[in-house]
Amino acid sequence: MRRFELSHRVLLAPLTLSGTVPQPHATVYYSQRDTKGGFLISEAVWVSATAQVYLETPSIWTQEQVDAWKPIVDAVHRKGALFFCQIWHVGRISNLTDRRPGDHIEHGQAGHARQRKCMLLVYSNPRRLRTDEILGIIDDFRRAARNAIDAGFDGVEIHGANGYLLEQFMKDIANDRDDEYRGSLENRRP
Repeated sequence: MRRFELSHRVLLAPLTLSGTVPQPHATVYYSQRDTKGGFLISEAVWVSATAQVYLETPSIWTQEQVDAWKPIVDAVHRKGALFFCQIWHVGRISNLTDRRPGDHIEHGQAGHARQRKCMLLVYSNPRRLRTDEILGIIDDFRRAARNAIDAGFDGVEIHGANGYLLEQFMKDIANDRDDEYRGSLENRRP
């Protein structure tokens, strides 16, 4: 891990907790699981208001959220562990439950999963992202990464699996675009 040195090979992989702003119990949760020279990765943290599917998953796109992460990160660092923030955007399975009328989900392509359900939540049909929206989501990831560093995290992990937005661009079965975000793998990276 280049500039980081771990004293053992045990790490905490991402596990998601509830609350769009990290709650005080997260400090206890993470500090109970860290060890000197260890490595923790936060739960998946959304990069924007439209990036989520699971209700009340923590975020890092507002200053309030950044400020809420700071004591959690500090508690982990006090025990001598490294702490990375995992950032994500779920793409076409974004949850519309708490959205205003007229809001719609962002995703890489048209179409939907066979059952239109994810974790027992029903969601509406997604629409294809416009190119300018893709550029906006890239900026959302940049802002979230900067915010994670501002909150004190040692680094950032970008969630690119499980059928979420980044994987939607990478998979032929999901990416049916006919523009510059289709074709070679280099083109599919948002």
